[in-house]
Amino acid sequence: MLTRNRTFRPSFWARLFRLQSWKLVMNGSVRDRLSCFSDGAFDLACLEINAVSTAKGLLWHTVEIRTTEETHRFSGLGATGAAEIASEILTFINRYLSTLIEQNTGQLATVDERIREITERSRQYLAHADIAQAISQVPGEASKALSHPLFEPALLPGSLQKHLPKSFEFLTDPGVRREYNESFVVTELERFSSFFDDLGGFCLSQEQREACIRLEDNNLLVASAGSGKSATMVGKVSYALEKDLYEPEQILVLAFNRSAAVELKERIARQLQVDEEDLRCQVTTFHALGRGIIEKTEGKPPQLANWVEHPAGEARFIDQLIKELMANDADFERLWIDLLTIFQKADLPVESFDSEDDYRRYIADRIDKSSATVGTLAGVFVKSLQEKRIADWLWVNSIQFDYERQISVSDADGTIRHVHPDFYYPQSETFHEHFAINADGSSPFANYASHTREKRLAYGRDGLDFFETTSAQAADDTLIAHLEKELVKREIPLERRSTDDILEALEPVVIKHYHKLIAVCIKHIRASDLTLDMLLERAKSLHDRARATRFAETVWKISQAYSQKLDEEGRIDFDSMIGDAVHLVEGGRYKSPYSLILVDEFQDISDPRANLIKALKHQRPFSKVFAVGDDWQSIYRFAGSDITIFTQFEANFGPCWQGRLEQTYRCNQLIAETAAKFVQRNPEQIRKTVRSTRPAIARSIRVVPVKVEWKKPSFDHACRALLARLDAFLEGISEQWRKEPGHQLKVLVLWRYNHLDPFKGHKPDYANIEINGMSFHRAKGLEADYTILLDVSEGDYGVPSRIEDDELLNLVIPRPETYSYAEERRLFYVALTRASRGTFLLANDRKPSRYIRELCEIAGENVRFETVDGEELDQCPSCLVGQMVERQGPNESTFFGCNQYPNCRNTRQTTGNAVRRSPGNSSWSKAARA
Repeated sequence: MLTRNRTFRPSFWARLFRLQSWKLVMNGSVRDRLSCFSDGAFDLACLEINAVSTAKGLLWHTVEIRTTEETHRFSGLGATGAAEIASEILTFINRYLSTLIEQNTGQLATVDERIREITERSRQYLAHADIAQAISQVPGEASKALSHPLFEPALLPGSLQKHLPKSFEFLTDPGVRREYNESFVVTELERFSSFFDDLGGFCLSQEQREACIRLEDNNLLVASAGSGKSATMVGKVSYALEKDLYEPEQILVLAFNRSAAVELKERIARQLQVDEEDLRCQVTTFHALGRGIIEKTEGKPPQLANWVEHPAGEARFIDQLIKELMANDADFERLWIDLLTIFQKADLPVESFDSEDDYRRYIADRIDKSSATVGTLAGVFVKSLQEKRIADWLWVNSIQFDYERQISVSDADGTIRHVHPDFYYPQSETFHEHFAINADGSSPFANYASHTREKRLAYGRDGLDFFETTSAQAADDTLIAHLEKELVKREIPLERRSTDDILEALEPVVIKHYHKLIAVCIKHIRASDLTLDMLLERAKSLHDRARATRFAETVWKISQAYSQKLDEEGRIDFDSMIGDAVHLVEGGRYKSPYSLILVDEFQDISDPRANLIKALKHQRPFSKVFAVGDDWQSIYRFAGSDITIFTQFEANFGPCWQGRLEQTYRCNQLIAETAAKFVQRNPEQIRKTVRSTRPAIARSIRVVPVKVEWKKPSFDHACRALLARLDAFLEGISEQWRKEPGHQLKVLVLWRYNHLDPFKGHKPDYANIEINGMSFHRAKGLEADYTILLDVSEGDYGVPSRIEDDELLNLVIPRPETYSYAEERRLFYVALTRASRGTFLLANDRKPSRYIRELCEIAGENVRFETVDGEELDQCPSCLVGQMVERQGPNESTFFGCNQYPNCRNTRQTTGNAVRRSPGNSSWSKAARA
């Protein structure tokens, strides 16, 4: 038994910086309550505590203690400290519960009868909560202990466990309850066979039926693209009501957007054979639920900001705030312009990438025969992001310079050699070298340090005016200050360009990217009560501290202006609405009527939404959560979603049943299997084996290389040519697929960024195909017969988009992903799995996406390379993404070489007709008939 006091406080560092101040005491003599000291002293009775968990914040871990009336959070802890406190609390509570049981053993016979009554009838699937709920109906202290949500049988004293009735095995031995439930599921599948055969016009699969029947305290159904998630949700509600497990008013179904909620409500009402207005289950969105909770509690609906329900409202509001801050705050204007120009992209070290090729692709706008080169605002191409930072700063300040101007210098022995100093300033005839030298004098490049010393000596021998900057200065954020000091010393005038001129020179996508980052950060700053000091502290851990520090200061000012504007107008946004609803539930002012909470598209869950679900679940005893989603389709990080809440479901919600929906009704087996293997190359994604109801169609993934010319609509023309070709082909075999006059096959044209839209709002008309065009994100949930994916190429705005995996998000996200371009991989998976018959990937013929190579590695010859006209191309067997083309060798000989040279040096000698050209449309007919 516990005989000594245990006292817990925040970690040393949290106390040192006065970030946290609290004390938690477990008294060895007072065993029925915890003593807390935080903004005053209070006790928490063991019987009132219904949940204890830990959560990772931006800098610290937190222990959360929930009762039905309130939630207390104790932060400022390391991961180990938080886990220890949570474990000690659970042990403390269970020792008290054991005492109650020992002191009231006479009540155990009545509890035994109650357990036997519900288990012997085999009426329903039994979760721990179901047994606890039955026990709670027995009066007495022992039943209070046994039905407590934190009761842990393994912590009962051995002397007590020996005298428990046999029926208590349902509590003390998980295997007994598991065996009961497995038997129940088998029987129930047979009993409800006809029920599931025709549910809303659908015949549910075995996976779907089992998911409808199983109902643990917490449930996660891991779905696949096109696997019937909505049908399973409808089936779950219908089955629960058919079994009289819940009253309709006790069921809450949550969707992420209004259209999904409308569809689910209509389908559930149709299945239950009631009018939608008479449906007593609550089917709604998170935002509508939050609004309803506030209105019921406060007696009036919250006043929403007038922009929140407009699709582009948030972006416009943030843009307006930025403009106002620029007009009224000179420091902010400089920070913002510096971010857009000098700090466009993070300067990441080469060792943070999987390979040197990945690093070169990250930094480069173009890769030529000698090296990767980076474009600048000054119109010149440089060789590193640090040189770009210098060149852009020079351009912003209207300083003339030449890049790598060739000059002659003298060696020690008098030999003249030619060198190319990085920068030359004609106004003062000054040479400037930027050396890749670290603070300790080392360099990541072989022999670089010795070459640097030779250059310094050569410039000195010839009496040239020379200064240098280094990578060490870039790392410690003294680079720009040192550069400015050297130029001012030489009386080179600095004249900052006008803001209008600078903004005019920027690509619109640069500003849009920062707007998206700011929107995400504002959500996290407001939801987690982050401070500027916390952001600046986190900035120290990022690779590019200079950029991260400036962004932290910038986004903090914007978030403050954002909150102030809402406060002045007496309005709230959607995130505030959910946060306010959480406080009302956790504070006990709102009483939840819901015992079964179903959540659709759970992969898009965010911390505030997860907190709302937890608050509702823990407030009402014996409530259950059933979440459905596909972690492979988690693509809304920019809207605040956190995939780790899904992938670490049990850690977030407690012990759970986890099921699978692995049968897809959409893609043919080749696309389904290839896409599944592709997305699972990220080991953090949940493992699934996807099976399609549609047979594989050979070579239904086709790569179409496109010759891209600067500022010409190359993909527009290629897309229209491909559509015309597809329409003509389908016309020729219309008798194989057309079911009735006017029937058309559906084609989705998809792109990563909207500037690629080939139709500009005016879709073309064809006789045999119906065209729709949209971004990868908007296509989620849709399907078509064919898809055309535009610009599946390397680049900042390509696939994967290099700018989206921005380390600045780690300023506010407590649990960042570590796999490179993790969300971009999932987004490409979403685009790839929209098609049932076939998909076409249009790629820059000189910069095909790395994802094309991966598809070729997975699907082999089932990925076909062809021209827009359908002629098969001679795919390079070495790099897999290039084509073998005829080259001229010495002595007028010819050979075949890969068009990706110099990145791929594969060659092949000519032997007669080496390249096969054929229309290759044989599998199209099969696809059209499928």
